[in-house]
Amino acid sequence: MAANKLTAKAVEGKLKPGFHSDGTVQGLGLTVGKSGSKSWVLRYVPPPQAGTAKPRTQGATAGRNKPRAMGLGPFPAISLSAARDRAREARTQIANGIDPLEERRSRQNHIARTISFADAASAFLDAKENGFKNAKHKQQWRNTLEAYAYPIIGNVDVAHIDTDLVLQVLQQEVTSKGQTGPLWNIITESGSRLRGRIENVLAWATVAKYRSGENPARWKGNLEMLLSAPAKLKKVKHHSALPYPEIGAFMAELKERDAPAARALEFGILTATRSQEIRGAKWSEIDFKSKLWTIPGDRMKKEKEHEIPLSDATIKLLESVVREDGNDLVFIGRSKGGGMSENALRNVMERMGKSGITQHGFRSSFREWAGETTSHPREVIEHALAHSLKDKAEAAYQRGTLLPKRRVLMDDWAEYCSTVRSDDNVVLMNVGSA
Repeated sequence: MAANKLTAKAVEGKLKPGFHSDGTVQGLGLTVGKSGSKSWVLRYVPPPQAGTAKPRTQGATAGRNKPRAMGLGPFPAISLSAARDRAREARTQIANGIDPLEERRSRQNHIARTISFADAASAFLDAKENGFKNAKHKQQWRNTLEAYAYPIIGNVDVAHIDTDLVLQVLQQEVTSKGQTGPLWNIITESGSRLRGRIENVLAWATVAKYRSGENPARWKGNLEMLLSAPAKLKKVKHHSALPYPEIGAFMAELKERDAPAARALEFGILTATRSQEIRGAKWSEIDFKSKLWTIPGDRMKKEKEHEIPLSDATIKLLESVVREDGNDLVFIGRSKGGGMSENALRNVMERMGKSGITQHGFRSSFREWAGETTSHPREVIEHALAHSLKDKAEAAYQRGTLLPKRRVLMDDWAEYCSTVRSDDNVVLMNVGSA
């Protein structure tokens, strides 16, 4: 063999520490450490950057970049033959104006900045840990994505998710309540939430630099051109409500029942609140002295703290409720330390022969009564129901809680609920969701 060329046998043998030039491929050599470790290195001068000016001075090294060393792998994992192949490939890149070391780093950075949709969703949920109403809300997000998005795009790099893939998720075939068809058409409300959640995950991925460009799950100017608007597909489900003239008779019958669920339903009617707000009511939220119930934002639909003035009738009801040691919940269930189930209030109404109405419908009964038979201002009624005023200009002038006026309203409602009318010749009605 030539003295200036390495051979496989020489590489396998004992070599002095230092750099041993290959002699075949320019710049390639084997570096031997003091411990005897061996690794391949390519020494080269990177090509001039495109567009750089030619040097004014002349000479052998004028205008040339500083030499660089690029590792090609350890021996014996990388053989002499393989090292030469890698070195020749790098030399070809240099000849084409590409710095092989920068190209490798760019490629490694790209690989490092890839993430699947499922992993991105998990990272997003962790990042927004304190942005959810509660743990259940966060789990609902996760459940929706796991059920409908992950089977289709869960393992897809977020950088590769486009409008077509998002549409595949939203138009997948599902079956619900005996109907089979595209998810967007069959369970529109869930589909709309799913779209928004995908959009949020992809927006996070863009900010985190895992993807770039437009968000393919965006509705405005994008999916709205390809899918029917949810409002046109969704069938509005109204909550069946008891006509307000029947409230007095219903409340009188309800008072005859001793079950905790009956007291919870009575409390909910008097305060015009939602089922989850009633079942989650805590003694620590109630100020008997001020006759005020303060519901924290994390338990409200609008995620804003809501104060409810309590009438004397409501205070008297609360004073009759038996407390459980160590349990802050006002209305307790059958299990010690637990709360009331979602079906508890509905079961009370069914036992009273009112299976055609819902607890939520009593909010509609309250609103109908207040709007049709009293002179209480509309904004006061809407505040009592924790509704946002649709008129933004009007809402801007009503930033307060209107608590004194709402106290009068709730006192009037309690008095009305305690009055049994003799001309209750009315039928069950359906009213809009409250």
